[in-house]
Amino acid sequence: MAVALTVAISAGMFSITPAIAQNQQMEQKLTAIKNAAAANKQKLAQYTWTETETVSIKGSTKDTKTYQVAMVNGKAQKTLVNDQKASSGGGREGRAKEHVIEKKTEEYEEYGQSIGALAKEYTTSNPEALIAAKQAGNVSLQPGAGTVSLVIKSYVKPGDSVTMTISEATHSPVSIQVNSYLSDPKDAVTINAQFGQLPDGTNHVTTTTIDGVSKQLGINEQNSNYQKH
Repeated sequence: MAVALTVAISAGMFSITPAIAQNQQMEQKLTAIKNAAAANKQKLAQYTWTETETVSIKGSTKDTKTYQVAMVNGKAQKTLVNDQKASSGGGREGRAKEHVIEKKTEEYEEYGQSIGALAKEYTTSNPEALIAAKQAGNVSLQPGAGTVSLVIKSYVKPGDSVTMTISEATHSPVSIQVNSYLSDPKDAVTINAQFGQLPDGTNHVTTTTIDGVSKQLGINEQNSNYQKH
């Protein structure tokens, strides 16, 4: 009886140990990510850069805006420097089409701003949300080649799903894939962001692709021309 009990306890310990080890590994990863994000935020604050935003509806480009971006009080502040709307040609028919485009642009502008703001919630570092998701049991690890992916559920919104791929060397994001929504889960929004590093190691978003499924509205954001100020 004592032997059987000892064996059972030992088996239980062996089954628990991997879970404890993975939990410790996750704690270490999240701490490293949090520290890297804090250091990177200070580095990024030294830069200004150009953001080119292209908006399309049903696959057709409607508007391309260029912004100058700088970090102010920890948040990105954008200044519009160019706005190039799509032209539908001249003449009476062209003007009529232009009017339709303007109506659609006005109709979808608020929607575009909403999904753009949602994307920023996912692509802006938020260690507190990561830790909260971990404490809720909503984070798992998937090792890769020089990377580790954090698979997260209910990260920003209940029921969303995020795969955040992190560099093992820098503990900074390499890419983020998101399935989310606006106010209603039926109003699906997908987000794909790629990250890069400047020569001094500063991590930044290079490209973000946002798809507002219900309205077939797409936004592509590209960041370039980083300059220290």
